[in-house]
Amino acid sequence: MHTAYLSLGSNMGDRRQLLERAIKEIEKSIGRIVRQSTFYETEPWGFVSDNMFLNAAVCVETPLCPRCLLQATQRIEYRLGRTDKYADTGSHAHRNTPSETRQYHDRPIDIDILLYDDITVDEPDLKIPHPLMYQRDFVMIPLNEIKAGSIH
Repeated sequence: MHTAYLSLGSNMGDRRQLLERAIKEIEKSIGRIVRQSTFYETEPWGFVSDNMFLNAAVCVETPLCPRCLLQATQRIEYRLGRTDKYADTGSHAHRNTPSETRQYHDRPIDIDILLYDDITVDEPDLKIPHPLMYQRDFVMIPLNEIKAGSIH
């Protein structure tokens, strides 16, 4: 079994219900959630919107490899109404590495892989640890709530 930390966010529709549904889907298709943070309401990051986010983090025990975990999180996002990560692209390519040409936008659900065991993955469409997590309080506050020996 592997230990993965995931960040969840929603700023469209019934945000609480979407996060709760995502957590149930994670338990069904990824593995047992061993810790879950409080839900935090936060400002949008990387774009302007009138819609506030609801964010959380979970720690999950999973048999999935990092690539399979990414695919599983993407399937959950799509089942819960997610269409694409960025406003100008129809794919999840480079999902963890936004470029100057991509713009974040409102979304019903977003699930990012933050950490996976103690490994580093550096692939074009998968970066672990998540390269922007330290810049984002909406990620670090829930993550530090559930991670033993909190991260700075």
